[in-house]
Amino acid sequence: MQALNGRIRNVTATTTLPLHQILLAVFLATVALVMTGRANAANPDPSMAAKVDAATFEVVIPKADKDPLTYEKPLPLDLLPYQERTDKYFSVGTAFSLGNNRYVTAGHVLMVALGDLTGPPALRDASGHVYAIDKILKFSLQQDFVMFSLKEQPGNAALDTNTKPALNSVVYAVGNALGTGVVIRDGLYTSDTPEEENGRWKWMRFSAAASPGNSGGPLLDQDGKVIGVVLMKSANENLNYALPIGEVLKAPDNLAVMDKRSSYQLDVLDYDQNGTFKAQFPLPTSYADFSATYLKLLNAYNEQQLKALLQQQSGDLFPHGAGSNRILHDMPIISFFPELIVHNRSGQWEYAGKELNRVPLSGNGYVASGYVGHNLLMHLRRPDDLKASAFYDDPKQMMDLVLKTGYWYRQVGPEKIKVTSLGKPTTDTTYTDNWQRHWKVFIWPQPHINGEVIVFALPLPDGYAILMRINPSSVTHDSLIDMKALTDFYNVDYGGTLKQWKEFLGDHSLLPDLLKDVRIDFDEGKHFSYDSNKLAFSYPTTVQAVSADNLLGVGVGYYANNGTFSLEPADIQVRLNATDPDRVTIKRHIAPSADLDDELKQTWGKLLHKQHPYDGVAYNDGDEMDIIGVIDPPGSAAPTMLYTAFYGTQGPQKPEDMKSKLDLLIQQIKIKTH
Repeated sequence: MQALNGRIRNVTATTTLPLHQILLAVFLATVALVMTGRANAANPDPSMAAKVDAATFEVVIPKADKDPLTYEKPLPLDLLPYQERTDKYFSVGTAFSLGNNRYVTAGHVLMVALGDLTGPPALRDASGHVYAIDKILKFSLQQDFVMFSLKEQPGNAALDTNTKPALNSVVYAVGNALGTGVVIRDGLYTSDTPEEENGRWKWMRFSAAASPGNSGGPLLDQDGKVIGVVLMKSANENLNYALPIGEVLKAPDNLAVMDKRSSYQLDVLDYDQNGTFKAQFPLPTSYADFSATYLKLLNAYNEQQLKALLQQQSGDLFPHGAGSNRILHDMPIISFFPELIVHNRSGQWEYAGKELNRVPLSGNGYVASGYVGHNLLMHLRRPDDLKASAFYDDPKQMMDLVLKTGYWYRQVGPEKIKVTSLGKPTTDTTYTDNWQRHWKVFIWPQPHINGEVIVFALPLPDGYAILMRINPSSVTHDSLIDMKALTDFYNVDYGGTLKQWKEFLGDHSLLPDLLKDVRIDFDEGKHFSYDSNKLAFSYPTTVQAVSADNLLGVGVGYYANNGTFSLEPADIQVRLNATDPDRVTIKRHIAPSADLDDELKQTWGKLLHKQHPYDGVAYNDGDEMDIIGVIDPPGSAAPTMLYTAFYGTQGPQKPEDMKSKLDLLIQQIKIKTH
């Protein structure tokens, strides 16, 4: 079923949890729900219509006074309808009066403003006067209603109630449909249907038409008495749903109640954590205190759900369990585009995510992008003319580069106006994942959509690897805890020019633990050297030409050691440049576990016995000539880890020249730990 303000409502899941899965395209969409009502019932008489109109109100939230965004040109607001461009409020639903300063609307209508960036919700009458909410009096998450009072009374108009309406009788659905004023539409009260979790109450089903903005409006009988609160529509048939008004009246006074089933998901897992958000707190209280208390309880519940989800199969959670063995033992392949390590239905962990688009920037920069699940993945290569010190310390500049892709825009009437800057983030913190990588965490507000952009940016020698979400501000906390969890499944290799590497390694605040003991040195036209606590090697320019523009890639691997796991360099590659195949590679190999396939075991056997292509003999690979040799491991015991040295270049080469370069390279390799 679907809430009539356009928000998705699934009766087997909390109305708030799915929102943390929303991407920008979904968040910006406006759901246009227009239904044709049945016309076989009489219209209400004028006196009844006047009473209903006086007792029914818009629920509104204020628009932002200031816009922190910068655009490619002034927004053409004149393209918007007059009412939309001059209105200082957004219309989000309908409310009605029961008298004695008691007003009712759908719970999800008032909760649209949770975490709101512009101000609390209020009521607006037909003359345009706005009334501030005073106290929240009753609330039920599961039944989706809220009762509240106002600081200033609009008048004495109120609707009577009827708690025992007759089936198949004439009804009127009342609402501020699409923000255009109160509309009354007729139909029939057709049936009741049990609440989906365990039948604690029955929803009313009716055929009167409803549109976005009807949520929270009254469902009336033919005498103008309230019989229900309009909440949602059926996805598959021309019927709508209301909560019987009797459920509102008999709900406990001065209490907020949450008792709703939910399902928590994380994009890298193929199983869910089911639970019930069950809590309550006393009322009356101000809307600010109500929303703060509710979010505190919900956030704590979601944190518990995430923790339980990760513990549900902790023995098989990457890098634990047999399903991790392929990643732990397979030969690493360098990938400079970020990936997520996901659990598939066969019980195996695998890399997911690929570059789907690349937008070039000046100075050899670019933004490569893709996605996994509901997460945007990006690799931002900084332009050569941007100094590292300024780049890593300026999130506005980083995001301005991302915006050059043109992905971000603001829809104004028929035009899409590009966003060129989000300004400075309101949040600028750091987070260290379980692999001891240090992420920069930024949050930018988007007041015009009551949303926020959340960025986890991992510094790389050539820029940033980015994990990003765009979501309603009410679920920013959910996204933050999700994204922190996802960083442990985030895979990216480190690359850049030798010049970029020297700058990067010089700033220890940027370095993950796996690179803190790495040192590189080069003398243009003479030699290159790499040194760490596990491996050191060097070579002269007779093996490969050495310049500051050479590309160094350090591929990462996941390694087990007596029950603990670490992220370490596994594949070290130096290329002449991004397009030339001429490259030197030192690669680390792990003996496959017994459960892995024969192909991996055969490859390991070739490594152990120095069989082709690991025999130190040059061979053709298409239009390229390659040569690989195995470095003899220290000690005489059967090794479980081996290193290989590789040299490859384009075009035909003399085998003896290739062998000479490989031998010179191997002579300079020192394995420090094994």
